[in-house]
Amino acid sequence: MPSGSPDSPRSPRRRRLLGAGAAALLSPALAEGAMTSTAADRTVRVIGPWELSSLDPLRGGYLFARMQVAETLVDYDAQARPVAGLASRWQVSGDGLAWRFALREGARFHDGSPVRAADVVQALRRALHPAGVLGQAPIDAIEDATDGATDGAIDAKPAAAVRIRLRQPFPALPALLSHSSTQILAPASFGADGAVRAIVGSGPYRIVTLEPPQRFSVAAFDGWQGPAPAVRRASYLAVGRAEMRALMAEAGQAELAYGLDPGSVARLRRGGAVRVLQQPIPRTTALKLNARHPLLADPRARQALSLALDRRGIAQAVLREPSLAATQLFPPTLAGWHRADLPGLAHDPERARVLLAELGWRPGADGVLARDGKRFALTLQTFPDRPELPVIAAAIQEQLRLIGMQVRVAIGNSSEIPLGHRDGTLQMALIARNYGAVPDAFGTIAQDFGAADGNGADWGAMGWSSPALTRALAAMSSATDAVRTQAWRAQIAGALHQGLPLVPVLWYQQTLAASPQLSGVSIDPFERSYRLTELQWTR
Repeated sequence: MPSGSPDSPRSPRRRRLLGAGAAALLSPALAEGAMTSTAADRTVRVIGPWELSSLDPLRGGYLFARMQVAETLVDYDAQARPVAGLASRWQVSGDGLAWRFALREGARFHDGSPVRAADVVQALRRALHPAGVLGQAPIDAIEDATDGATDGAIDAKPAAAVRIRLRQPFPALPALLSHSSTQILAPASFGADGAVRAIVGSGPYRIVTLEPPQRFSVAAFDGWQGPAPAVRRASYLAVGRAEMRALMAEAGQAELAYGLDPGSVARLRRGGAVRVLQQPIPRTTALKLNARHPLLADPRARQALSLALDRRGIAQAVLREPSLAATQLFPPTLAGWHRADLPGLAHDPERARVLLAELGWRPGADGVLARDGKRFALTLQTFPDRPELPVIAAAIQEQLRLIGMQVRVAIGNSSEIPLGHRDGTLQMALIARNYGAVPDAFGTIAQDFGAADGNGADWGAMGWSSPALTRALAAMSSATDAVRTQAWRAQIAGALHQGLPLVPVLWYQQTLAASPQLSGVSIDPFERSYRLTELQWTR
């Protein structure tokens, strides 16, 4: 999935970002949103760890969807049910090969131009790029269906619409069309070279200022056809340190602060200056392993690594919530994919040592395993924009040391992990993978694990494949029978549990500090939106 990434703490850009957070905390001028007298003048200030790494929806423009600037054809509610987005309704032909999406009548972009089917067609064709998820669908054609002619295949009524023709049925198409990489931007967003130069969307908020990678601000769009939002202005600021985000929320210099560390959560709850919300989400913290690496190629080595992990201990020490220990890759919040019948991933360091001994590893004088004159030494990469990751990495380092594995933890830019995946240099990485980025989850799972050659997406499998899993994904992509679909999901979950291309560590919950001056605050379990249109000022 496309994602923006904070830089290494040592980089100039990271220092600028942290400096901006400190300046915000120290500057009374930045508190003016809480001081003005009218709701129309007040700004909801959102802060989070995520930088605006790119304007391009394919590369990192998801923050524009979260701030409700840009829309996708399809949206999803909190129960993972598809609902209208820029498309007010859709139909599929009886053979499952033709989908027609009727556009919201009278929809306009923020520059005043009408949303035309031709614009949507162009955006979706662009989204077929391998960097997005739409290319997973067996799409034969994306075309303008606004000519007024009736489509006999689905008895379509003449309307501004887009037709997508498929080579084979693909029931998950609406889910892919909800992904942020399929945002619909106005033609004015693009330069002559086709690159995204501005963000001109069609959502309830329009861009006012844009200062990537750090901040942008929005205002309510007067041409929005839905109810006028009570919050008329909002801004987003990337603040790299979780402690700084908590301090800014506590000081009244941010109304919504996402991504808090457990220590700050406990302190904020004691202080009472803000409300703290927590929401389990379908995201898993896991060790991404290079299964082509000589030390990790044998499944027994990956199993030993998994057995060394005391997940409940890490969950209690780091998150202060032992129930977040991951017993399998897919959390209970991922309906249909979590398998209650799978045996939980165990903590058994003695069994881990036995497996490693079977592979010929023997402890040296310093306790580090060696074989044929080579030590069992690996580098574990991670990044700080999710504040718990470096702490979890340190705990994993120690637990692997106890079974003889020498691990060096390298904390840097999250973009280094995809780079290492692509060039093959990555050994291990501690990541937090969102399996709800596409609410159906099929799209993300197919992207991560579906490649027959073992080269999954940037955050997925590396040098690992399962023929049974690949067959199940292929069958599931065109399946319409719910019972068979569930059986294939179970087969996929089982293959991942057995093969361990990713070693699950913890399940995830999003944390949010919210100002008591706002009502209607909630956390989107799919991390699609900050739900600004649902907010109201209480005073």
